[in-house]
Amino acid sequence: MMHVAAAPIAHVAAAVRAVPGVGAAVPVLTPPFPRIEWVGSLNAALGRDAMACSDEELRREARTRNVQHVDTLSRPKLLDELFQALVESTIETPTFVVDYPVELSPLAKPKRGNPALTERFELFARGKELANAFSELNDPLDQRQRFEAQARLRDAGDEEASGVDEDYLRAMEYGMPPMGGVGIGVDRLFMYLTDTANIRDVILFPTMRPE
Repeated sequence: MMHVAAAPIAHVAAAVRAVPGVGAAVPVLTPPFPRIEWVGSLNAALGRDAMACSDEELRREARTRNVQHVDTLSRPKLLDELFQALVESTIETPTFVVDYPVELSPLAKPKRGNPALTERFELFARGKELANAFSELNDPLDQRQRFEAQARLRDAGDEEASGVDEDYLRAMEYGMPPMGGVGIGVDRLFMYLTDTANIRDVILFPTMRPE
């Protein structure tokens, strides 16, 4: 799947590099791209085992990194904010981040050999997410438990957490084959390739504010 994501990105970069007036600044991308582990990279940047930290310890770490609204953040959101501040923001060249914790990936299949992680990766460059991919969870019992955990987070104030999707669970109970997918953010990719700071500058028809 990483090859599926990397190959078209490298191809697009080569095509944009051939455009007069733009191509000179486009980096040469040559797969395979580097890979780092989500947990390992965060632990290294934090200087301790992030997953073993209590919620309050994570909040203290987040405060020292100027994360906003720390007191209202759920544990998964604290971990995510710390990763963004300490790891994601430092990634310059296209790099795959693999093996996301299950708390951050409620729809992804557990990693074989380590159910605390998932079969998921994201591609980052210049501190921006370019792609996201994972093997789809197709166990309805596991999925229900994750939805219920998300619902508890939502009830506690995490607006980004999902609830329990009974229709999705019912469809999964009927039978869901092994599957996975990858999504590439075209807008962010062209921001990266053209060194554009504002995403509105690479969208052909940006949403306008109502008059």
